[in-house]
Amino acid sequence: MATQVTTTVNARRGFSFLRIAIALQTLTIFLQAVSAGLLLTASYGDTLHSAGARVMYGASMLYVLAAVLAWKPGGGSPRPVRHASGFLVLASVQVVLGIAHVPSVHLPLGVLMFGLSVLALARR
Repeated sequence: MATQVTTTVNARRGFSFLRIAIALQTLTIFLQAVSAGLLLTASYGDTLHSAGARVMYGASMLYVLAAVLAWKPGGGSPRPVRHASGFLVLASVQVVLGIAHVPSVHLPLGVLMFGLSVLALARR
C-alpha cells in the first residue's frame, strides 16, 4: 500500500514538473515572437532575439528532461518523451534556420512550434 501511494505521489510530482516545463517552453517561444518584432524595430532586438533563442533551446531540453522523469519513475506513457524529443528536433532546425537567415521557413516554423507548445500545454 505504501509503495502505491509513493508511486502516485512521484507520478503527480513528475507530471507537475512536466507541465511547468511545457509552460516555460511556451512562454519562451512567445517571447521569441515579441523579440522578433523588436528585431525589426529596435537596435537591441538582435541581441534580445539571439539570447532568447538560447533560452528557448534550453527550455526545450528541460521539456525532454521533464518528460523522461515523468515517464520513468511514474511508469507513465512514453508518448510525452516522443513529443518532447520531436520538439527538440524542431527547435534545433529553428536555430539552424535562424543562424542561416532563412526567414521564409524560420517564421512559419516558429508559429508552428508555438501552436504545438500551446497544444501540449492544453493536453497536460
